[in-house]
Amino acid sequence: MSRSHSASQDLQSDESGFGRRIFFSAAAAAVAAARGLRAEDHGDGYTPVRYPDYRLVEHDERFAKLKLGNTPVQRLYSSPDMMWAEGPAWNGSGRYLVWSDIPNNVQHRWLEEDGHVSVIRNPANNSNGNTFDMHGRQISFEHLTRSVARYEHDGTRTVLASSYNGKSLNAPNDGVVHPQTGDVWFSDPGYGGLMDYEGALADTGSVQPYQKEAVYRWEASTGKLFQVTDEINKPNGLCFSPDYSKLYVADTGASHYPDADKNIKVWDVKDAKTLANGREFASMKLEMADGSVKAGFADGIRADVHGNIWASAGWVGEGYDGVHVFGVEDGARIGQVLLPEICSNVCFGGTKRNRLFMTGSQSLYAVYVNTKGAHFC
Repeated sequence: MSRSHSASQDLQSDESGFGRRIFFSAAAAAVAAARGLRAEDHGDGYTPVRYPDYRLVEHDERFAKLKLGNTPVQRLYSSPDMMWAEGPAWNGSGRYLVWSDIPNNVQHRWLEEDGHVSVIRNPANNSNGNTFDMHGRQISFEHLTRSVARYEHDGTRTVLASSYNGKSLNAPNDGVVHPQTGDVWFSDPGYGGLMDYEGALADTGSVQPYQKEAVYRWEASTGKLFQVTDEINKPNGLCFSPDYSKLYVADTGASHYPDADKNIKVWDVKDAKTLANGREFASMKLEMADGSVKAGFADGIRADVHGNIWASAGWVGEGYDGVHVFGVEDGARIGQVLLPEICSNVCFGGTKRNRLFMTGSQSLYAVYVNTKGAHFC
């Protein structure tokens, strides 16, 4: 009787202890699971994003039609060795993105099929912007050589332009190809001639290394170079409207001219050859969350199929740096894509051309959008 009672007590004690162990194990598992679901403790170095991504900022209802609610801003590549990422350009046939790291004198390539990144060109003559022509040949705007260069299918390099009016170009910066003529339109602000870090310091002692900053058109049919405007302080990124009737150019002249406006200008394109009626399209001034008004620089720019302008932006800080989107109708800021780094340039790409690629200081970012790039590159 006592042994039976003792056995029963032992069994109850074991069951009670077992139950407590189950309870505490389950509780511990639940806590661990909860911890595993916390975004800041994911465990593999990646922080999941709760949709909609807070970095897609809407200033106007027009942007609601352009952004997606269930997609994140992604960092595709980052390296502490990359110094200043610039000049992204999409190659549709190869399904890859090329971009420059100017100070390191290399060009990188990102493959769409598996995200692999490799060096495609070293040295790269401190290239800044890149683009492709209608034959798929890469065109680079080089600081070190102060040239616009084209890489042929056999790997050789052809210099398209290096001087104007008997004087060296300053340091070509960025450019676009007109698909109807094959002409290359490019900016020449001269940054590569103002420092050895991104090119070769000119010995002229001027913020205009060799001549007045300007925008040029290299004519494919003749090989001649034409200046289309110098009515801008330091022309930087540029792009055409979807119908090629307008040319937009970012002005970063305030970097060296204190009275220069921080804006994006626009001109009417006449006969695919000349420009007229230059005017301000958008101001980079933005009212910040604390009520202050700040203005950074627009750098690389691209148009979507609706004509809106997507501009890289930076040099202000959190809440400003990233991409600013301006409505085609009035040049008003309708949205932002916030990044944790200064954004130097942008381009549309991907199989459906509905992915915005963004070069940050030391990173490559991307986000899918509900629109497409207006142009092939």
